[in-house]
Amino acid sequence: MLGFWICVVIAIAVAVRRLVALARPSSGGTSLMQEVNDTFASHAALTAAHVIPAALFVLVAVAVMLSRKTHPKLEAAFFALGAMTAVTAYLMNGYAIGGWIERSAVLVFDTWFLCSMGRAFWFYLREQPTRQREWMTRSVGILLGIATTRPVMGIFFATASRTHLSPHQFFGIAFWIGFTINAVVVELWLHSNRRAQLHRII
Repeated sequence: MLGFWICVVIAIAVAVRRLVALARPSSGGTSLMQEVNDTFASHAALTAAHVIPAALFVLVAVAVMLSRKTHPKLEAAFFALGAMTAVTAYLMNGYAIGGWIERSAVLVFDTWFLCSMGRAFWFYLREQPTRQREWMTRSVGILLGIATTRPVMGIFFATASRTHLSPHQFFGIAFWIGFTINAVVVELWLHSNRRAQLHRII
């Protein structure tokens, strides 16, 4: 649960920072971060169209996942915002900072996110809340992988003077590491939860 909240805080903080950077673009400078900011600023409309739904999705996901009762409007917002986030992620992949390595990570995990959302919606239509919640949890865990990539990127930025790696070289690696960590952790958590429920039945 602590990891979940840390990811939520990081995800919202990253979204706010990116929107502020888009609203107030800075000029000049040669830092690695400036290079990243310039890339996103050059596609400001699409970046905003991705970041805003993603941030709202995280907030709605918190409300949905922590609630014991079904809230149709929140669930509808969950699926709608998730779909918007996934579609715009595919579109943003056209100017991936990390090149083909980042693109491959986005294609794999964004597709898995969409599949998880689709399965959750399938069980939602068939009124199977337990299975629906399982797949919703999986989709939220995958999306929050973007938050896990940030500390990984921080390490790369902090060691850039020694490794001489640029964002174009390490962004894709950070994406693969961050999303893989979340995908594995959420599967382990779901597995342990199912095992605990089975033991209670026995």
